[in-house]
Amino acid sequence: MGAGCLVRTAMEPYGRGHRPEDRTSTRRQALPSPENAVPIRLTMDDSDSPSDVVDALFLGRFASGEQPYSRSSTIDRVKSGATLLPPAAKVLRSARDEDRSALLAEGEGWTLLVSRWSRGADVTVTAVDDELAEKVLKESVEGAADEPEPQPENVAMGFWYVSPRRGPYRTTRQISAGTWQEIRPNYTAPVADALDRLMKVTPDDIAGRLLLLHGPPGTGKTSALRTLARSWRDWCQVDCVLDPERLFSDVGYLMDIAIGEEDGTAKGRWRLLLLEDCDELIRGEARHTAGQALSRLLNLTDGLLGQGRNVLVGVTTNEDLERLHPAVVRPGRCLARIEVGPLTRPEAVSWLGTAEGVGREGATLAELYALRRGTGPASVPTQQPSSDAGLYL
Repeated sequence: MGAGCLVRTAMEPYGRGHRPEDRTSTRRQALPSPENAVPIRLTMDDSDSPSDVVDALFLGRFASGEQPYSRSSTIDRVKSGATLLPPAAKVLRSARDEDRSALLAEGEGWTLLVSRWSRGADVTVTAVDDELAEKVLKESVEGAADEPEPQPENVAMGFWYVSPRRGPYRTTRQISAGTWQEIRPNYTAPVADALDRLMKVTPDDIAGRLLLLHGPPGTGKTSALRTLARSWRDWCQVDCVLDPERLFSDVGYLMDIAIGEEDGTAKGRWRLLLLEDCDELIRGEARHTAGQALSRLLNLTDGLLGQGRNVLVGVTTNEDLERLHPAVVRPGRCLARIEVGPLTRPEAVSWLGTAEGVGREGATLAELYALRRGTGPASVPTQQPSSDAGLYL
């Protein structure tokens, strides 16, 4: 009954007494204004923090249309003492939680929200016109970014992850990386020869788009990738994806990364996306266990998704080559396919300077560092079985 009444009421303007040509104009007159089309209702409870309240208050003037223009900026490292407030700003609210703070300020025709976490900050401005929003944002963030003096042994590396607050997000860190000549002795001769060629690759040498490093844990795959980032830093930005299992199951996340963030780099600069320990993604049975994830990875390397984008994908795995999916290792897909194994016994003894602790099969890089530090793994001594163990063994 109630639903029928609503339908009749809604149809009354188009019933008797109205010409058909009047229906369009009547319908247009009935449309609400944009600020009233989506009413905002905020409900607070004891799970909300003061910072959440500040965030909610900031939306009011933008939602109502009083300040319909917005500009925002993110700063990864804010200088100590920077307030991120423009001149003549009046602070309306200030809240500090355990892991973040929020500040709401206003001026003539504009409102500003500063959300800070650790060393980083998001700055968002709403204003009565776009020019004012841009001006206030510029005054707020100008000179506030703290860029540490780059060290010769450091390289800028990006890190992608899905943030509960921001969605797909990229942050940049300076990481230490040795030169190739410094770390070359960490690898057995065939691996070192293959890495020699990889370190010297230039954009003109790129044939395949997939870089595959596989082998047992502790053999130095990650160390090689850090040094590769240093060797390629003049022409390639290296980004590490912290949640690769989500990357290929979330199309929106994948598109954000595939489209990429230029990060101020020149047009045509390459990017290398690093996916560490992706055993389940590229092993032989991946088609059954990972669904569309493997297909999307391959599409990013040489399919339509990767077309027109200077993107390389680097994958590390502990799987044996025989267990990898044939589509991953087919000829022409891989720029490099390197099995990183332990050093032979002579190489390990030369690296360590002594034969003490080195087994007949050699040693991994992690084992050699443990021997050098004298910090071998804790273990329970093996006990000899008693003579009367009988059939219980």
